[in-house]
Amino acid sequence: MLNISRRFLLSAGASTTPISKASLYHTTSIKMNTVNKASSSTTSNESGSNDASTQPDAASTTLADRYDSKRLMQQLYTPKDPKRAFKATWLNALAERKKQLAQGKIIDSYIYNNIQGTNEIVDKTRKDSFTYLTLPFRDDPLIADFYVNAVGRIRMGQVFQDLDALAGRIAYRHTSPAEPIIVTASVDRIYMLKPMDYIADYNVVLSGSVVWTGRSSMEIAIRATSIKGDLPSEITEESLKDEDTFLTASFTFVARNPETHKSMPINKLLPLTEKEWRDFKRAESHNAAKKLRAKNENLNNYPPTEEESGIMHNMWQCSQKLLTLSKREKPKNVMFMKNTNLKSTMFMQPQYRNRHSYMIFGGYLMRQTFELAYCVASAFSHGFPRFISLDSTTFRAPVPVGTILHMDATVVYTEHLHEINQDKLHTQKLDVNDIYHFEPHPVNFISTNKKDFLSKPGTIIQIKVDTAVQELASEKQTKSGSFIFSFFASRDINGENDPGYATVVPETYSEMMAYIEARRRAIETANYAAAVKRVSKL
Repeated sequence: MLNISRRFLLSAGASTTPISKASLYHTTSIKMNTVNKASSSTTSNESGSNDASTQPDAASTTLADRYDSKRLMQQLYTPKDPKRAFKATWLNALAERKKQLAQGKIIDSYIYNNIQGTNEIVDKTRKDSFTYLTLPFRDDPLIADFYVNAVGRIRMGQVFQDLDALAGRIAYRHTSPAEPIIVTASVDRIYMLKPMDYIADYNVVLSGSVVWTGRSSMEIAIRATSIKGDLPSEITEESLKDEDTFLTASFTFVARNPETHKSMPINKLLPLTEKEWRDFKRAESHNAAKKLRAKNENLNNYPPTEEESGIMHNMWQCSQKLLTLSKREKPKNVMFMKNTNLKSTMFMQPQYRNRHSYMIFGGYLMRQTFELAYCVASAFSHGFPRFISLDSTTFRAPVPVGTILHMDATVVYTEHLHEINQDKLHTQKLDVNDIYHFEPHPVNFISTNKKDFLSKPGTIIQIKVDTAVQELASEKQTKSGSFIFSFFASRDINGENDPGYATVVPETYSEMMAYIEARRRAIETANYAAAVKRVSKL
């Protein structure tokens, strides 16, 4: 097994970041490990390497902030020519882009300038791309401190960065020795199977591999495993138990030719076992269903059904009733959709660029949109909500370094999990005169599994974060993607029914349409959760 320490994040091509005192005096034990059979798949982590699979995404992510200080010091000061230690610094990339533009050329990737790659397509197995990252929260309190949130749980925004970076590394392992430009086409789903209440009780392993390939695209499946004891001496797909999985993630990557900018054929995946064939066929059918599902959820293609029209009428009645109530008479935790909105604007700095130098790392965008969504969910629910799911997200346009990113987050859907009449809720109609209920039937039900955080009363909150990028030379904003996050807020935190259920109320027709689209996504997420829990034996 090729054991590559997490120093890969600061291998050649990485930009330097300020060193914290913790980094100076503590050598982290976080490790990135990769399995590769073929020697042609082995990559170099030496200073000056142009191998894309060794290049870091977002040099200032949590992992890069926690790099091995000894490695950094060696690279910075021991070479005879220190300027050769980091080839893909932003200053070098900037100078190269200016040079290319002066010649009338467009450069997409600094590390792929003048590459000597191969177009040969070969068969590869899942083991060839299998890679894992250990996060030893139980063994190393300092590492846990970088990943903990305000209530002692895992900070998901940090994990999103690691998931996307890991997926990118897996993708390059599969495509080697060819050297395409690989970009994240979509995050198909990230789902939290069960809670991890106190992260210092667990060591965590993020692991994954390519599970399906098309001509120029590939699907990568990643799971997060929590281990209460010591980490296994050897980590493989087989050594990680399904029942220890607490999170699943699926990414789609596409390969482009660095010279022609067109799609580029990639190595074919060769499933070897029955499980690998099942996963391959499941991913293949999922890839086809994903396109159909996108159409079905789009109200431009499929207008509201009779049931959905009834829900919209209930929402209109509710909004009219709320308008007649005084501030003192209004129910607790009921808010108009427009009043849940929060915005954030950020300048895109080069420290958060991807491995190709000129665009922002997708994992960083996931982190920032999550943090804004979490703010909205917390303010709305008056508590500390738990992350459930990131639904299918397509990156519509890249976000270049040196642009302005606009983020706009709103609660678009809420649903209450009730503890009464659970066995009959799917047939029982709720009282539409109750201001808390718009829907004739619930989408989700309280789980009988006590390990599931949907096993108690509370509110499912869906938040949509729209992003747009603005070039400095223009006032125009280009939509770059929408991120759909779902959270769960417990009804009882400070006591029974305190803070209680939370409800969002649309007023306008466009808000009601946003709610209906969100409800369709909630149904799809509930179906996905049921299927993945069956497979994971949860």
